[in-house]
Amino acid sequence: MSALMLAIPSKGRLQEQVNEYFADAGLPLAKSAGARGYRASIASMPDVDVMLLSASEIAGALLEGDVHLGITGEDLIRESTPSLDGKVALVKPLGFGFADVVVAVPLAWIDVSTMADLDDVCAAFYQRHRRRLRIATKYVSLTRAFFAHAGIWDYRIVESVGATEGAPAAGAAEAIVDITTTGTTLAANNLKVVSDGTILKSQAQLAASLGAKWSAGAASAAKGLLARLAARERAKNSLILRSHLSNGAEVVKTLPGVSLLSTPPNGDGEFAIVCPKTNLMDAVAVLRKHAKSGAITAHATDYIFEANDPLVAAFEKAIRR
Repeated sequence: MSALMLAIPSKGRLQEQVNEYFADAGLPLAKSAGARGYRASIASMPDVDVMLLSASEIAGALLEGDVHLGITGEDLIRESTPSLDGKVALVKPLGFGFADVVVAVPLAWIDVSTMADLDDVCAAFYQRHRRRLRIATKYVSLTRAFFAHAGIWDYRIVESVGATEGAPAAGAAEAIVDITTTGTTLAANNLKVVSDGTILKSQAQLAASLGAKWSAGAASAAKGLLARLAARERAKNSLILRSHLSNGAEVVKTLPGVSLLSTPPNGDGEFAIVCPKTNLMDAVAVLRKHAKSGAITAHATDYIFEANDPLVAAFEKAIRR
C-alpha cells in the first residue's frame, strides 16, 4: 500500500457524522463513481484512498493491517482485539458516536443491582436449573473479559444475531450485554443496567493499524491529515487575542493554557495570543492589567497549526516513523 488507506463507515448515523466532521475541517468526502460506491476521495489530499466499509469491517481491517487508518466505534475495535498492544493504536477520539457497553438485567430482579449480586444469581440459577444462566450479546470477547475480572463463571454466552435487548423477553437469555446511549431502549424492554456494569464508555475513534505496511508516503499523508484535523479542532476551541503589551512574553507565561502566536520585533507592541475559549475571561483580566493602550480584541480563525503537533507526535510514536 503506497497511498494512505483510510476506512470510514459506509452507512448510518456514524457515516453522516464522519462526513460532517471531515467537511468541517475543509476535507469534504466525495464518493467515487463505479466500484459500487465503495470508494471515496478527498480532493485536496489525492494521496489518501478512502474505503467505505461497515463499522465492524473497519475494526477487522485495522486488526488485519488491510487499512492504515480507520474510523469506527471503540467498542468494535476492542471487541475485535481486547488487547490493542502492537495491533491497533487509538489515535484520536472524535467526540461523537457515543455509546456505553453495559450489563443489563430484568427490572423484575429487584435484588440485583451490582455485578456481585449477579454472581449470586448465576450460582443460584445453576443450582436450581443445573444449567448456566444465559447472557445474550454481540460482544463476546468484552463480556468474557469483564465477567472474568468480576469473578463470575457460572454463565454462558448466547451470541445475539438480532435485537439483543429483546432476548430476555423472548426467552433466549436471562440477561444481556449490549450498547446503550440513553437507556430508553433498555427501559422499554424492562431492563436495567447494574450499577457497576459499564464495560466500556465508547465513542468513534480514529485508529491506526500497527500491522499495516507504513510506507514513507502513507505515513506522510497520515501526518498531513492529522495535522489538519488537529488544527481545525484547536481553532474551534480557541480564540486569537491581540493586545499591546510591554514585556508581553513574560505576561503570557502567567496565563494557563495560552501560547504566543506572534511577538513584535522589539518585544514591545501588539502580541497575538492563542487562548482556549474556556480561559477567555481569565486571560482578558490579566491582559487588561498589562495592556499599554487600546482594546483587547478576540478573533476566531479556521485553523491553528502547531510547529510540533502533539497528535502527530503521538502518531509517529505509535507507528515508530
